[in-house]
Amino acid sequence: MTVQKGQNVVIGENVTFGENVIVGNNVVIYEGVTIGKHCIIQDNAVIGKQPTRAKNSILPEVKKLPPTIIGSGVTIGTSAIIYANAELADDVFVADLATVRERVTIGEKTIVGRGVSVENDCKVGIKCKLETNCYITAYSELGDYVFIAPYVVTTNDNYMARSKERYDKFKGVTIKDGGRVGANSTILPGKVIFEDGAVAAGSVVTKDVEQQKIVVGSPAKVLREVPEDQLLKNNI
Repeated sequence: MTVQKGQNVVIGENVTFGENVIVGNNVVIYEGVTIGKHCIIQDNAVIGKQPTRAKNSILPEVKKLPPTIIGSGVTIGTSAIIYANAELADDVFVADLATVRERVTIGEKTIVGRGVSVENDCKVGIKCKLETNCYITAYSELGDYVFIAPYVVTTNDNYMARSKERYDKFKGVTIKDGGRVGANSTILPGKVIFEDGAVAAGSVVTKDVEQQKIVVGSPAKVLREVPEDQLLKNNI
């Protein structure tokens, strides 16, 4: 095992490293974390953080979660935070200031861009691109080869109300394999973007997006079919 560590690194008990891992300055790695070989963890990153709960939160009390698992060939950028019970597969890239919350899985070779937030209980597939400052709401599922442009917002609460009836109706978004969402779009709770569905920039998605359809506008409506040469099957 070879680990190159910077200054002021804090490593908890029972952390395991693969070979050739580089750990930058001021990194905090909590107990039990597993880190694969050939990983780069840049300055001020935090890995394995247990979630905390606001006193007036509607969410249940959080018990101690299992440790984080980081695959091989992973890069974690400066000041990124990876929570406990998250799992990053091989060759994932997490850019500066990104946050990956608890009970999240990220598939191989996916890019999580600068300032991206992937909230709790999400699943992200392989070779996805989540670009700068997009927001993936809790309880969402993204398939493989999904593209999310900068400043996309996904939501999981339909009510925006004060009554307790909303508490058990949270539902994230689902984006199937090859789905693409343009910059500054908003996806409303529970909506599904089916395989190769495409959302134009600045759209508000209030209904499911059909397979291989391009939608545009607020509310988003079908514009046309995705061109054959742009379908996922013709580009992998």
